[in-house]
Amino acid sequence: MKKKKRPIKKPNPEGRPPLYKTAEELETKIREYFNTEAYVDIGLSKTKKGKSSLRKYSPTISNLALFCGFADRHSFYEYEAKPQFTHTIKRARALISAYYERLLSGSNCTGAIFALKNFGWQDKTELEHTGEIKFTQMPAIKIGGKSLEIKIG
Repeated sequence: MKKKKRPIKKPNPEGRPPLYKTAEELETKIREYFNTEAYVDIGLSKTKKGKSSLRKYSPTISNLALFCGFADRHSFYEYEAKPQFTHTIKRARALISAYYERLLSGSNCTGAIFALKNFGWQDKTELEHTGEIKFTQMPAIKIGGKSLEIKIG
């Protein structure tokens, strides 16, 4: 019995084929994430009628990237460099950033501050001074009958 010869696949000169051919495909997957997977089960709570599971809205870039089929968040960010996906990726990042911004008004916002720093936020204040500084000559000071001259500038 002869074995069938398999056709030899030519390697892709550009690397792995893209996960999404159009921005619309990626947008659909991102919308699906925000409608379903952005919620996580945070355990059981007691209610008047018994125990129930609590679900909390908690989107993250890493979770979104994995949900969309990327190996990691860096692969997800690489899609932002492709012109047809720039707007889609920026919008997804803005939605997650907006979630963390809302958490800033709470009493325990340390995690939100840390997450927003990863989005490029800074918590330092920068002051810019304008104008000029004028130096004036101080009058001579006499100590023990001798004049001391102090020059500034």
